[in-house]
Amino acid sequence: MRCKQFIFVSLAGVVLAASLAGCGGAAPASSAAASSVAASSVVVSSAAAEAALPDGVYTADFETDSSMFHTSEACNGKGTLTVENGVMSFHVSLASKKIVNLYPGLAADAEANKTAWLIPTVDTVTYADGTTEEVYGYDIPVEALDTDFQLALLGTKGKWYDHTVSVRNAEPKTEQAAETPADGAYTAAVVLEGGSGRATVDSPAALTVAEGKMTATIVWSSPNYDYMIVDGEKYLPTNTEGNSTFEIPVAALGTPLTVTADTVAMSKPHEIEYTLTFTLE
Repeated sequence: MRCKQFIFVSLAGVVLAASLAGCGGAAPASSAAASSVAASSVVVSSAAAEAALPDGVYTADFETDSSMFHTSEACNGKGTLTVENGVMSFHVSLASKKIVNLYPGLAADAEANKTAWLIPTVDTVTYADGTTEEVYGYDIPVEALDTDFQLALLGTKGKWYDHTVSVRNAEPKTEQAAETPADGAYTAAVVLEGGSGRATVDSPAALTVAEGKMTATIVWSSPNYDYMIVDGEKYLPTNTEGNSTFEIPVAALGTPLTVTADTVAMSKPHEIEYTLTFTLE
């Protein structure tokens, strides 16, 4: 996009120079500057039109130039991009409450433009293990996607810092996973995907919620599974007879959960990757 801008502006300059030469005189500096600004404005407007998305809600990556300035780990580097009447705003939940303000521009200009400071929201993020934390979030105006821009931050010590950020890889936001139900006992439909397609699990499955954490009872169609791995943790069967049964944690409803199950039905033990998706009945 920058190369395209350079070409158009340069072309505008060549045309202007040729025009002046034909008239046998030089234009005033103010006239040349105005023409340059006008050409640049046309190019910027064209670039914005190319980058614009249809009105709607999207997920997108938030990229920065510093490991100290990033989204909460619970967000996997992503935030929510909202496009309304062609205007883009990106909401991001940061890693803590240590960034007390943001300014869309350079740090040197922040103090003179306090009305443009971005005010934090208090966001509650949920980690994979079910724990929650309150962090600061921000609604950041975005002029163009996949393009670096300046975003200054104010830390708890009262000093502004310059950073270069970008919002990239916007995709239409899918339906959000269902919230964790209140503590209690439930049944949930289970969709199993992966493997050879021969294995199945009982559906519905028992689902227990205790202190906000969900645990599902998975009963396989075979007695030959000797362990499962979920989020790096190994789980052993809860039974010694009948089809292999496990109690495993469920991070979220409506979202595929990647698991590994080890089977001893083959000539040697073999780990197979599956996904399980749970939906309350």
